[in-house]
Amino acid sequence: MFLLSFQASGQFFNQPVSWRGSVEKAGENLYDLTFVATMGPEWHIYDMEEYEGGPNPTTLELKLPEGVRAVGKPYIKSNVVKSYDKAFKMEVGVCSSPVVIVQRVEASSGGEVISTIEWQVCKDGQCLTPEEKTIRLVLPGPAAGKIASSESVVEAAADDAPAGAKGTSLWSVILEAIAWGFVALLTPCVFPMVPMTVSFFLKNSGSKRRGRFMAMLYGISIVALYTLPIGIIILITYFVGGDAVTADIFNWLATHWIPNLIFFAIFMVFAASFFGAFEITMPSRFVNKADSKSDKGGLIGVFFMALTLVLVSFSCTGPIVGSVLIKSTQGEIWEPVITMFAFSVAFALPFTVFAFAPSLLKDLPKSGGWLNSVKVVLGFLELALGLKFLSVADQTYHWGILDREVYLALWIVIFTLLGLYLLGKIRFVNDTPKEHLSVKRLLLSIAVFAFVVYMIPGMWGAPLKALSGYLPPLTSQDFVILPGGRAVSEGGAEAGTADGKAPKYSDFLDLPHGLEGFFDYNEALEYARKVNKPLFVDFTGHGCVNCREMEAVVWSDSRVLELLRNEYVIVALYADDKKRLPESEWVTLENGKVLKELGKINSNFVMHKFGANAQPYYILLDGKEKPLASPRGYNTDIDQFVSFLKEGVENYRSSL
Repeated sequence: MFLLSFQASGQFFNQPVSWRGSVEKAGENLYDLTFVATMGPEWHIYDMEEYEGGPNPTTLELKLPEGVRAVGKPYIKSNVVKSYDKAFKMEVGVCSSPVVIVQRVEASSGGEVISTIEWQVCKDGQCLTPEEKTIRLVLPGPAAGKIASSESVVEAAADDAPAGAKGTSLWSVILEAIAWGFVALLTPCVFPMVPMTVSFFLKNSGSKRRGRFMAMLYGISIVALYTLPIGIIILITYFVGGDAVTADIFNWLATHWIPNLIFFAIFMVFAASFFGAFEITMPSRFVNKADSKSDKGGLIGVFFMALTLVLVSFSCTGPIVGSVLIKSTQGEIWEPVITMFAFSVAFALPFTVFAFAPSLLKDLPKSGGWLNSVKVVLGFLELALGLKFLSVADQTYHWGILDREVYLALWIVIFTLLGLYLLGKIRFVNDTPKEHLSVKRLLLSIAVFAFVVYMIPGMWGAPLKALSGYLPPLTSQDFVILPGGRAVSEGGAEAGTADGKAPKYSDFLDLPHGLEGFFDYNEALEYARKVNKPLFVDFTGHGCVNCREMEAVVWSDSRVLELLRNEYVIVALYADDKKRLPESEWVTLENGKVLKELGKINSNFVMHKFGANAQPYYILLDGKEKPLASPRGYNTDIDQFVSFLKEGVENYRSSL
């Protein structure tokens, strides 16, 4: 009855996905491994295409015996419908029941094929965590007909993919790279080269047509010089270690403390270089050798002219290129190649455009001290953005050296100094004195100081939603000022257990907005019974974007905070926490798998206890663990959430 009452709410409860596998002969020594998925009405999984910031694709991995090899890649034989997915806000390939996946293999001998399928199932804009199933199929070698099958029914469960989606969309990454490419043109190492190079091609090529062709080839060479080395490196890792190894490398780069500290140090060095402390240059012998080759003329000469530009401008473009590449490693495997291609196209474009329309050259501003100002502004941006990598290491390993207010204080100081620089109050080594303040610098300084003013309330707990992707979480804030002027320690508020002890896991987990609560279900339930209050179960995750948005937009409302603080006992169950628990707290599943991490244990508990595992997910219970209202997922309507909480309180009181 308990589970049935939750199923009536229309959430994801024990919705099965059924997989069966079979082997069919496709030719001499050729076999088709076929996997068919069936699911309930309105449910769907996704195709096998990778989506940046989108759903997890359906994947098939094979462990093949000796004498068996895969022929081509697996593909979905059934219809794939391209449609807009409101959960991920993008067009994706959707597959409804039945879904047929085929992988052809060539077998010179028999053996067992171990097939692992991973998929993500969604319905009505809400998704469950990717699930996997292992199916064993038998290949008898050169034989005929349908020779083996395997079938199993799997419960789809786990967390909400959009909540854990990483990074930004591919288009935003491309646009950012293009912007940096144009910024690189405005540096003193590059900008003066544009009219000089274009004029050289037009005057020394014999004809306008040939000059334009040479300029176009020059631009293509620049793109190749920036993009090809990155692509070659990734190809080597891909073919040597496979996509899994390459993905592991990039995942390590994005999350481990060692690369993040290295990236942080690189950004600081780049910033110092832009400020004029020193120049980062290529060895002169490389530059001279490339320059001598460019004198030969012809197509080879054009290529070496491009190489000379890349090498000579390295002191200005090197930090920008490094910054763009480092940020791109936080995404998909091929993102650095796409990023570098977009950057280099923007960087090379003016050389070709001005060759086709040389009359535009007269509209270019003259070189001068403003070019060094561009470098200095970039230096301040390098300082600010570099802190993000130190923050990643700090949050992952709970060092506590860069809490939210410390991070904000550094940003406030950095951008205040930038504003003063734009006003001419601060000068660096290569700056020229300014007799008066230009309108452009005044407007830029106003924008910078406005940004500084916007950040200041964050020192006392203002959410600063526009910067949520860059700042450490609000729970790392030492204190916040709540509505009404009450100040609390954001990270230190915690309830007591039934016997007066601090809640389990409260030494490394926190609730937002200074709320007190628990992080272990049984402790919270015991305490709720003791104080005679309903239980508010918050199934959440550290990487859950929608959870953070709910907390920032909905939970921050004074009515919601009052209800949560005064009427409920809160328990937050994190689905993705990597804390390894003592052996006494490990959970062994029926299949023998041992769950050792807090997040996996919580996910398993919520799925089996409540029949669902989507995030964010909010459940209201009484002391007998009966639901007080229909559970809720992601919905930023504050009034509806207030009604949801009030309904729970009213039903709890009426049941007493």
